[in-house]
Amino acid sequence: MKLIQTIPELKALRARWRAAGERVALVPTMGNLHAGHLSLVEQVQTGADRTVVSIFVNPLQFAPGEDFDRYPRTLADDLAKLDPLAPDVVFAPSVDEIYPQGYPIATNVVVNGLAERFCGEFRAGHFVGAATVVTILLNLVQPEQAIFGEKDYQQLLVFRRMARDLHLPVEILSGPTVREANGLAMSSRNRYLSDEERASAAVLRQQLVATGRALRAGHRDFAALEQAARVQLRAAGFAPQYFNILSPELEPATSQHSDFVVLAAAVLGAARLIDNIRLDDPALAA
Repeated sequence: MKLIQTIPELKALRARWRAAGERVALVPTMGNLHAGHLSLVEQVQTGADRTVVSIFVNPLQFAPGEDFDRYPRTLADDLAKLDPLAPDVVFAPSVDEIYPQGYPIATNVVVNGLAERFCGEFRAGHFVGAATVVTILLNLVQPEQAIFGEKDYQQLLVFRRMARDLHLPVEILSGPTVREANGLAMSSRNRYLSDEERASAAVLRQQLVATGRALRAGHRDFAALEQAARVQLRAAGFAPQYFNILSPELEPATSQHSDFVVLAAAVLGAARLIDNIRLDDPALAA
């Protein structure tokens, strides 16, 4: 496992891999790695000759007043967690390395429509910053595959639409959400939760599962299901931002749809938690 922090060194190594005809997979992260990140590394290693894990806390995707300055930066711990998996490269550039002219930058990647709703409504500029930095990383690493976690379902769809619209020569893969014992989706921001809040946070997953089961049972009063979930979240101490039943493409659900995704975001204490559920989730059959 080689740590690279400069673009010229990364490009030189990538050129050698290309000359050898090796397939490359990229796992973009902001560090503070947990089991969810590690599962993505393991997943792509099965289909790639070389694996690159990027660790970069991207200032462009933090809205004003968010936690960019206090976002956990734990490179030494991250390297220790990655070491048993032995990815070929950990690319951990500085902000100046990625944005040598400073930021914000003049060129941005904007995915209209899809990126403006849900998390886009509550996090100004988030998806523009995320799409822009992922495009930069894809250009630098030039992987055949890149993988993202399904916990960030809207972000996954944004990246897939971006890659399709721009004809980027990369396959966008996804990995299932990894959860804590109480069902809470693993996230670097879970560390903002107190012990009491961490216990209460399980209610978000519980409401997603309850709504998913109702949908599988044939209930189609979407507004009533959404409202019932929001009531339960507020009772557990959450401030819900959205809890919506949607098509898999994140369009408004109708009774004509046969498949759904339930998308949710809520604030609990100092943490903003997001999660979702699809109707093929094994928990719905339990």
